[in-house]
Amino acid sequence: MTSTGHTPAVTPTPDAESDPGHGRSRAFASGLPPLTLGAEEEFLLVDPVSRELRAEAETVVAEAAKELGDRVGPEITRYQVETRTVPHSSLAGFADQIRATRRCLGGAAARRGLRIISSGTPVTAPPGPPPLTDDARYSRSAAQFRALDDEQIACACHIHIGVPDLATALEISNRLRPWISVLIALSANSPYWAGRDTGYASWRTTTWGRWPVAGPPPYFESPSHFEDLVAGFLATGAILDRGGLYWDIRPSHHVPTLEFRAADATATADDTVLLAGLVRAMTATALSAADAKEPVPRPAPDLLRAACWRAARDGIAGDLIDPATGRLVPATRHVDGLLARLRPALDHHGDTELVDRLWSRLRDHGSRADAQRAVHRRRGRLADVVDHLIAGATAQTA
Repeated sequence: MTSTGHTPAVTPTPDAESDPGHGRSRAFASGLPPLTLGAEEEFLLVDPVSRELRAEAETVVAEAAKELGDRVGPEITRYQVETRTVPHSSLAGFADQIRATRRCLGGAAARRGLRIISSGTPVTAPPGPPPLTDDARYSRSAAQFRALDDEQIACACHIHIGVPDLATALEISNRLRPWISVLIALSANSPYWAGRDTGYASWRTTTWGRWPVAGPPPYFESPSHFEDLVAGFLATGAILDRGGLYWDIRPSHHVPTLEFRAADATATADDTVLLAGLVRAMTATALSAADAKEPVPRPAPDLLRAACWRAARDGIAGDLIDPATGRLVPATRHVDGLLARLRPALDHHGDTELVDRLWSRLRDHGSRADAQRAVHRRRGRLADVVDHLIAGATAQTA
């Protein structure tokens, strides 16, 4: 994904809202230009009869590339396909491309006798290590990280926001660390792993937490601090390259964006749109707070990790840990509080109505993890869960 986003200095105007993760009042910088946004979505390929995974990514990518070009490609396993958007200033335009891309990929898979599902983890999977894509980097990863790659069938939705430079990206990352757990809870869509209910709303989050450089990012004192950390990870073999920085928020290693990686692969296009609208508003709010020189919240790393674990376990159905206080808060109330803080940024981008509508629908109907379990309870068939995910992957509205 490429981005034309840039973030010049902005002048705040009076506003009564609070900076996410901090209690001080602040002003939102209404002079901020629209931030560009884009997404990478990962999908699993399944057989529509057996509902089992199928290792045919190469043929589906080749078919989809006839229309999508380089916006579709393989992932680490041959069960997975990734799609990408171009940068968008309009959330509505972004939504149109997400829906059209899912339609195209679904059609390409169908022409190969397959279907796509969008879930953080596979509902069922054969035993043993997955078949890796024939790529030198993936072979190096398997040699370096060994059994960690056995659970790389996990799929995510990555949201990119255009930023001008590394220093800006790190400033935003520092300010948004307290809200990572909310993104995990909102997107939780991986209760099953290889045929069993894990008891978690987002099992993908727990699998990714095993990697050497994963989870909430550290607080970065400066760009040189970031570069020193990366150099140390490379020197010790903790990562193969900058693409191995698996933090939930990271500066992209190949395009001028800040990448938000906390979300499971979203069940529907609408969920991706909601996530992107929230992430852009969070970024704009953090930029405004930085311009106003608001103090940066610095919750304890262990508390952030615990908050992410709790969000992965219960999603929006339970309570979340508020990193600012360490106390439990009903998840839906915590999301409502975030939306209240983001209102000026949502208004600024013209996204308020769409984000409010999509969040209201998700809140009223429950999480996607709960929806998977509800389908399973009807007849006790995992095949029904796969069918449910097949239908949702290309649905034009939730």
